[in-house]
Amino acid sequence: MQENTQSAFVLHTRPYRENQLLIDLLTEHDGKLAALSYIGHSTKSSRKALLQPFLPIKVTLKGNYSLKNLTRVEPIGKSFLLKQNALFSGFYINELLVKLLGENIACGELFQQYQSSLELLTQASNIEVCLREFELMLMEELGVSFDFTLVFEHSAESFYYLPDEGFIPAYTKLKQPCYSRWHLQAIAERDLSQAVVLMTFKSLMRQVINHLLGGVPLNSRKLFSKKV
Repeated sequence: MQENTQSAFVLHTRPYRENQLLIDLLTEHDGKLAALSYIGHSTKSSRKALLQPFLPIKVTLKGNYSLKNLTRVEPIGKSFLLKQNALFSGFYINELLVKLLGENIACGELFQQYQSSLELLTQASNIEVCLREFELMLMEELGVSFDFTLVFEHSAESFYYLPDEGFIPAYTKLKQPCYSRWHLQAIAERDLSQAVVLMTFKSLMRQVINHLLGGVPLNSRKLFSKKV
C-alpha cells in the first residue's frame, strides 16, 4: 500500500465513527487531501491535540484511494497564534480551501502562500491585504483570471465584472456590483494603499467567490458579523 510523508496543515476535522476523525488537510506536495485518523479513547489524546488548525505538522499517509489513512503525525513548528479578526480570517481561508479547492492536485505555491498568510495574520496588521493576496492566489489555482486591459483602454468611469465575460463598461444598469475604473486600475497595479481601493477589491473578490460557491454561504463570515 502506497505511503508518503510530507508537511501539512489541518483545514477542518469532524468526528467519524467511534474514536476516529475525518480530516481535510492542505499538504505541501499533494494539495488538499481527506484522511481518516484514529485518535484513541482518551479525551486528552496526543494525536487529537496535534490535529488542530494553524499548526505546522508532518504527516504520513497510507492508501491508494481518495480517502487516506493517517498513520503518523508530528509537529514541525509552533502553532500560529491568531487572535480576534486574525483568527476569523484564518478560519475563512481554511473554509475557502475546503469548499473550493479540488482534491489530490499539487499546489506547492498555494501551500507556501497559505503559510505566509498565517505568518502575516499573527502580526494582525494589513489583514485585508493579506486576505486579498491569498484569494488571488487561490483564484489562479482555480483557473480564474482577471484581464484588466479594458479598464485601462476604455473611457467608462465604472465597470461590471461578469464571470463569463470579464469587465464590461457600466453603460446600462445591471443587478451586479459596479466598480470604479481608477479603483480597478489600482488593483491591477497592486496599489492597495488606499482604503477605498481595498473595499472595492474586497467587493470584487466576494462577488467572484460567491459565484464559485454557487450561493452557498461561508460559516466563517458569520464570525465577523458577530464580532461587529
